[in-house]
Amino acid sequence: MQMVAASSALLGDEGLARMEAGIAVLEGWGLEVEHTQLHGRQWGYLAGKDLERRGDLEATAKLLVCVRGGWGAARLLEAPLALPARWLLGFSDVTSLLWAQMAQGHGGAIHGPLLTTLATEPAWSQERLRCLLFGDSLGDLQGEGWCGGIAAGPLLAANLTVATHLLGTPYLPDLRGAILVLEDVGEAPYRIDRMLTHWRLCGALQQLAGIGLGQFTDCDDSPAEANRFSLEQVLRERTTDLGIPVVSNLPVGHVAGNAALPLGTWAELDGSSGKLRINLAKQAPPLPR
Repeated sequence: MQMVAASSALLGDEGLARMEAGIAVLEGWGLEVEHTQLHGRQWGYLAGKDLERRGDLEATAKLLVCVRGGWGAARLLEAPLALPARWLLGFSDVTSLLWAQMAQGHGGAIHGPLLTTLATEPAWSQERLRCLLFGDSLGDLQGEGWCGGIAAGPLLAANLTVATHLLGTPYLPDLRGAILVLEDVGEAPYRIDRMLTHWRLCGALQQLAGIGLGQFTDCDDSPAEANRFSLEQVLRERTTDLGIPVVSNLPVGHVAGNAALPLGTWAELDGSSGKLRINLAKQAPPLPR
């Protein structure tokens, strides 16, 4: 397993402790971790210059685990970057790399815990990731059904802000017939409204078979007032008129309990029961036990 610092710098004793705790979880599963010196590597607010961070992704390991999010991964796509079919794990800013790997036609992208968040995940979430990496079945995820019906299609998951900035680029996977799970952090309802409106204006949301909404952490979900909308009002109004199943409150995002989602695998979204079911028939080869 190779560590990747593609985004913001990992600094301080606390960051180092969280990274080491994540490494301990992976080693406890029998994985051999390549201990690269990434803590303290810095160029401004980034975890090193673009060439250094691109170098992390050129490792030949079967599993690449991103250390943290923040910002910077999309910068690595400005020059040709091969992202072959192998496990690539992360979320938030790592969305750029996960989606670029998908857009290149390769499997193995996992929207899930970062190395610095893995140890704080609850037992069920850690076990879900372990099962995914070693080819075992995954349990259903339970959310809240907003729009009924059942949709089936390839699974995509993303940070809304990061994915919005991939629209119109070559790094956008095929959205046609997909089930898309979105999450975000620290965005006010009006900004979420603005982003989802952009998706609607360019016809992106209208291509989907179903929409899953994960956790929108610290997104100012306060009761509506005369001059504002709540987060839930915005999400409902921007998604529930599309005539497709919509499920909210899935355990995905910037929370402890960030369920691993294998992108590109076949998924079924039930808008009545609120369940998201994964079929692992299409995925990267499991890691050797």
